[in-house]
Amino acid sequence: MEKHDVVVIGAGPAGLAVAAELRRRGVKDIVVLDREAEAGGVPRHCGHWGFGWESHRRLMSGPDYARRLVADAAGIDIRTATTVLEFRSPHVLRVHTARTAIAEMEARHIVIAAGARESSRAARSIGGNRVPGVMTTGQLQQSVYLQKLKPFTKPVIIGGEWVSFSALMTCKHAGIAPQAMLVEDAKVDAPWFFPIGARLRYGVPVLTSATGIEILGTARVQAVRFQRKGKAQTLPCDGIIVSGHFVGEEALLNAGALTEFRSTPDGFGHITLLGNIAGPLKTAGRCAAEARAAAAGIMERLA
Repeated sequence: MEKHDVVVIGAGPAGLAVAAELRRRGVKDIVVLDREAEAGGVPRHCGHWGFGWESHRRLMSGPDYARRLVADAAGIDIRTATTVLEFRSPHVLRVHTARTAIAEMEARHIVIAAGARESSRAARSIGGNRVPGVMTTGQLQQSVYLQKLKPFTKPVIIGGEWVSFSALMTCKHAGIAPQAMLVEDAKVDAPWFFPIGARLRYGVPVLTSATGIEILGTARVQAVRFQRKGKAQTLPCDGIIVSGHFVGEEALLNAGALTEFRSTPDGFGHITLLGNIAGPLKTAGRCAAEARAAAAGIMERLA
């Protein structure tokens, strides 16, 4: 069994930042695990600008920011295409890699920085037919920036969070023309001027208080139907972007030997949760900055 001082689960902004800071403080035996093929996390497939100010005091595109985080962690053992299956004990992980199949790994301290994911249409009670052409913002960004695809031409974005406007910028990059943004709440969960920018810069109306959303179509998305201001409306489109409503990737906390510590995962001293796995959603830069700050406490636990 491999044994290490620190194992970090997740090679996104929080995981890479805490690993780099721990290394800077003198911890030499650090391993970072990530199930993706490349390190860098979500910013890898966010081609627009706006990343990095909170952690590096400069603005970068998402891919540039991801590369900067990976460069900061140069020399650290980062293992991609590696999935953590479960905790065998509070100190021992069961992992799967293409090279070694299933193996166990023990650590004096474990950092879980697995991030968060967008809620599905089912979790948001978006009704209608199950047809191709429905995806999350993350899936859209991977399709556009990594696979160089154009999955639709005139979609509707459902959501009014920061990431929903990120979806709008991704569409602009790919030459996709969203027909509208439907926000289930009475106002957007983003700065007040974002809807103004969506309308003036991108020509996309932001329709708040849209409820009872249904996806229409047979072989593919053809329209979306919803209620607004007491009236039923139908908007033709050829795709749906279900955006936001993030939930933490807590599967590891709910399976295996860690379940008995689920209520206080930090209470027994050698597991730290960082990034967007818990608490309100934060930007990538904020996750990295907070992860750096958390390194001091981890050092105390290793002493």
